[in-house]
Amino acid sequence: MPTKRSREKKPLPKPPAPTTQPVPAPRSIGHPVFAQPQPTADPTTFRVNHPSDGPAYKKIDQLNKEHLIFPLPFPTPRGGVEPRLTLEQVFGGNTGAIKKIISNGQIVFHAGGDCGSTRGPKTQNEVTDKMVSDFNEAVAKEIPQFCLLLGDIVYSFGEAQYYYDQFYEPYRDYPAPVLAVAGNHDGMVAPDVHTASLAAFLRNFCADTFMVTPDAGGLSRTAQIQPGVFFTFDVPFVRILAIYSNTLEDPGVIADKNIGDAQLTYLDAALKRVKTEGFTGALIIADHHPPYTASGARHGWSVDMLSQIDAACTKAGVWPHAFLSGHAHNYQRLTRTRTADGTQIPYIVCGNSGHNAQPLTPQTNPSSNTPGPAVRAPQVIQKAQGNNDQITLENYDAAPGHFGYLRVVVNAAQLRIEYHPAGDGTGVKTPDDAVTVDLATRKLTHFNANDHGWPAQARAVQALRAKG
Repeated sequence: MPTKRSREKKPLPKPPAPTTQPVPAPRSIGHPVFAQPQPTADPTTFRVNHPSDGPAYKKIDQLNKEHLIFPLPFPTPRGGVEPRLTLEQVFGGNTGAIKKIISNGQIVFHAGGDCGSTRGPKTQNEVTDKMVSDFNEAVAKEIPQFCLLLGDIVYSFGEAQYYYDQFYEPYRDYPAPVLAVAGNHDGMVAPDVHTASLAAFLRNFCADTFMVTPDAGGLSRTAQIQPGVFFTFDVPFVRILAIYSNTLEDPGVIADKNIGDAQLTYLDAALKRVKTEGFTGALIIADHHPPYTASGARHGWSVDMLSQIDAACTKAGVWPHAFLSGHAHNYQRLTRTRTADGTQIPYIVCGNSGHNAQPLTPQTNPSSNTPGPAVRAPQVIQKAQGNNDQITLENYDAAPGHFGYLRVVVNAAQLRIEYHPAGDGTGVKTPDDAVTVDLATRKLTHFNANDHGWPAQARAVQALRAKG
């Protein structure tokens, strides 16, 4: 299994040319396939031209002004009230791999959002190249086991013809499963286009069985087997509640009169199961639209969505240890300190995994048309008053051209979330930002670093020095 990309020029499989002929049926193979058998060099151009979406967005902007755009319904996931998926299922029933993770005492995985691109493969490959380098580790338990994409996998409207360039090709050498929550661009439908919302996303991430779809363009990765657009992902040491925040640019919506309240029923059931089973691992909620940001009006807070999630958590008496999202095209880490009990929840936005990186707030003074001051961090962006919890912006990376991803480490006692900028290159394994949550106290703490052999080496050096 490849651990890093070879720079030797090898031909890439060609995706099928655009055609009006019927799309070939997916090819079921019954077992998962991840990376290509041999690594290949990064392409410099897309294989399928992506024309400007400017005309479509003009129509969308007009419809927004007329309040004629609403959240779109989605198919009911497989699996009842609380659809579930296990890492063992994603591994194709590989129980040995699960036992090894448990015996290692920790699990590592990647996450990142807004990973698609319409401008070419450079920024996407910059991120995935660095992610792939994380599989080259001296200690086996540090190797990632999967990646969770935080929405907006394919721009601009989740079209099937762009899945090869924006998803399959960038992740061709990623030697582990890739799962995803759907973003607004994955579910949007362009004006005058007669395609069902989420059609390509469901085919490539919510397949009934392991199959190679025609959207893969000849690459080997099989479609993922998620039950639907919301589900519980049960993994050693961690449980992830994945939800779908729908198709609006802002805000995120998980329940209303247009889409129903199936996700609220799901959250009630999933959180109740955490309580009744006495689950002591890390609990993470993941979606696309962030509940909190420091981004101002654009890509801002989803107040009603947060209120609905909070109501479910209050009802169950269970709160997440962390909340992961994308949508805002930068990296932000915020801390929510709950007034009820003083516990702390990191809300982390990682929306710069390939798409255009954007400033944290508008950087222009309207009166003088000059750049404004950079945002100072840390700073309180909501004070604890009445029923309001305190929200603090702790750190961010919103510089133009800065892209990155999250590396998440979980063991029986702690949850650590690291931010790694892609620009550091594949030879650097030091995060630019990190936060650690104590699972028992639900407060931020110092990470108990792993022993990778340095103490033993130091003792050996000291012994040699003592001899002479």
